[in-house]
Amino acid sequence: MAVARTGVLGGAFDPPHEGHVALARAAVEQLGLERLLVLVVADPGHKDVAAPAEARLELARLAFADVPGAEVELDPHARTVDSLEARQLADAVFVLGADELVDFPGWKRPERVLELVRLAVATRPGVPDERVREAAARLPAPDRITYFALEPVPVSSSLVRERIARGEEIGDLVPRGVGEAIARLGLYGGDYTATRGRED
Repeated sequence: MAVARTGVLGGAFDPPHEGHVALARAAVEQLGLERLLVLVVADPGHKDVAAPAEARLELARLAFADVPGAEVELDPHARTVDSLEARQLADAVFVLGADELVDFPGWKRPERVLELVRLAVATRPGVPDERVREAAARLPAPDRITYFALEPVPVSSSLVRERIARGEEIGDLVPRGVGEAIARLGLYGGDYTATRGRED
């Protein structure tokens, strides 16, 4: 794959966590990206969100602040294809995890997404597993997909929210600034106090 200058990483980021940051860093480093556009979806079409869009945007700006070339914006489009149509980015890759590629054929107009951008899929070190290969084979342009390795980070936004709701520590799951902002904004319905967080 030719080197792309711009990467796109989209999501609800409800909240952003260390897995998101690791994915962003790996994409920038391994794909040689000059710019990583992080799109915080204001109203995701496929899932409910717990925190308001502006709060998630603030958390994402804190989470990706130290990722080279990262630019965080609020995305008014619920679906990826609509966002990409509106932006018309030249020579861009859309960054996603291997689990998301498995679901990709069910996205709105996946064939059009592949026309607008190439996909850069993060896999565990080594060869993509069979489910990922099968998903790629079902796509109209599998040659528009490239893979890069990502060390697994065992965290999810739902796990972070669950811990906060139980009043448990999340310093090992999110960047420090994110934990502090969650506490300050009183997000996710817990009496969480950010007593510590990961230092970069």
